[in-house]
Amino acid sequence: MCGFTGFIDFKNEGDIGILKEMTNTLIHRGPDDGGFEILDSEFYRIGLGFRRLSIIDLSPLGHQPMFSNDKKVVVMLNGEIYNFKEIKLELQELGYRFISESDTEVIIASYIHFGIEAIRKFIGMFAITIVDIKLNKVFLVRDRAGVKPLFYFHKNDVIVFGSELKALHKHPKFEKEIDPNAVALFFANGNIPAPYSIYKNCFKIVPSEYLEVDLKTKSTKTKKYWDAFEVYNTKKEQLSYNEALGKTEQILDSAFKYRMVADVPVGVFLSGGYDSTAVAALLSKNYGKINTYTIGFKDKTYDESIYAKTVADYLGTNHFEMICDIDDAKEIVPDLPFYYDEPFGDSSAIPTILVSKEARKHVTVALSADAGDELFAGYPRHKKSLQYIQKLNAIPLPFRKVMSTFLKFVPAADISKADRFDKMHSILNSKDDISAFDIINCTYSKKEIDRLVTKQHKHLLTDFDNGQLLNNDLSTLKKILAVEYKTYLVDDILQKVDRASMSVSLEGREPFLDHRILELVATFDDSFKLNNGIGKRILKDIVHKYVPKEIMERPKMGFGVPIQRWLKKELIDLFEEVLSDKVINQQDFLNVKLVKKLKDDYLSNSLEDFERLWFVFVFLQWYKKWHC
Repeated sequence: MCGFTGFIDFKNEGDIGILKEMTNTLIHRGPDDGGFEILDSEFYRIGLGFRRLSIIDLSPLGHQPMFSNDKKVVVMLNGEIYNFKEIKLELQELGYRFISESDTEVIIASYIHFGIEAIRKFIGMFAITIVDIKLNKVFLVRDRAGVKPLFYFHKNDVIVFGSELKALHKHPKFEKEIDPNAVALFFANGNIPAPYSIYKNCFKIVPSEYLEVDLKTKSTKTKKYWDAFEVYNTKKEQLSYNEALGKTEQILDSAFKYRMVADVPVGVFLSGGYDSTAVAALLSKNYGKINTYTIGFKDKTYDESIYAKTVADYLGTNHFEMICDIDDAKEIVPDLPFYYDEPFGDSSAIPTILVSKEARKHVTVALSADAGDELFAGYPRHKKSLQYIQKLNAIPLPFRKVMSTFLKFVPAADISKADRFDKMHSILNSKDDISAFDIINCTYSKKEIDRLVTKQHKHLLTDFDNGQLLNNDLSTLKKILAVEYKTYLVDDILQKVDRASMSVSLEGREPFLDHRILELVATFDDSFKLNNGIGKRILKDIVHKYVPKEIMERPKMGFGVPIQRWLKKELIDLFEEVLSDKVINQQDFLNVKLVKKLKDDYLSNSLEDFERLWFVFVFLQWYKKWHC
């Protein structure tokens, strides 16, 4: 796990000093080694900067940027290619010789032999830069699920790219011009989804896509090499439940084993919930005693450690408990805009950073269990939204139009609470199940965003607007899970975990995000996942083979902290600083009157939906950090 950055300048400008400044912003992602290369030609100057966290092949032979033997191909890898040994063996049989044990060298050889199509062979999490000097091409590649981030800025004759936005800031040609459209997008769901970023002319590589840069013509194009929607659209033979159960355990076994590939000790985060218990149980079956780690809190309201210990004792793992004072988490809040260098509204980022700090004292690599909910229908909103959408679809279209017309004239509600009539109006006018799902779960509606964001903006299209790409005969649940995989999972969960873990040089691995798992479970009958209102049916049945049901059955806990209380008490000085008249009046993106209304209602205990204020606080805190 590492970080990289670089530039392509068609005016042959930029130097090693600029490159080092950019790269040094990423030391937290890779404290073990750094590499810098300038590539010159008559057409361009390319700068490549790398920070390394040594996980596979700890020797100097793993140094990056890494060159092919003929110096015609250069590669930087952030992440891991878990099946690199199998690919390496295939290439050795074709006559290739290797000098290192690194997966980066395997990427080079794979690209030389298979071309850019080699990325289809990779099982892993990765952001990759490939420079092909002979073909005058540069490829910026992102893994299928989007575990690893990759930004790029493109304007005029320069492309600047990197693992985090803060690296791009250090390039003199990067322009920090806030995009009002992205600001509006942030207030819908608390993040800015790919391909957009908070800045104009700056983008995220979309998961399962790559950007191809032609160094001679200066042209760029993107290409998709995998797609979750296409996976759901693919028709396969329907399996019986028992067949599906066996195949699911088999593919989970394979995926989980791959995530144990490392030249440093690997730990497994264990919360005692079904997802992390599945990882611990199957690895214990295959490896015997594994190391499991649990973060507990002295405040029992947020503490799951007792459940994790019960599971660990049953499985017989080498179990370690790290008990934290949850008040330590509040010390993280002032630094959030540095860790998340564009606005990010998920407050569970706070405990995730704290957990990462504690875990890094013990391990360099930690397996977590994100994506279990998106794969197996585990979130409460899956059941709730499914019920709402089914009721909506039962309303004849003429009646929906009449109801919508009536609701259109209902006056706007107080900004401090969700405008339910506006939401219902939007749901009745939704074009398909996916857009209805988005409206049901968004924090601010489009109408409310138009009131709050005063700078001229338009509503950008996202995957919530791409429902037509899913087959009409797919069930509503399949459509919901498909869009969750491409939106909430990558733009919230994976972004949260990447920035939190890498802030302390911890490699987080996501066993459930092996693309082969989705390719299997996407074909299952809905009842294999959500059955009689209970989610994760098939995953739970696998876990029950190894851990008794009576140990596992307990209420689902959210991973949170009392931020609503802290901002009013322990962090009141920070709150008043961020939402001061000076900051509120200095920015010209948000409606000053509405922001002050949210603030006053919060302090007077009349705010109904804290998340609405939290999004405003996050945006202004970020603005104050990077633009004041």
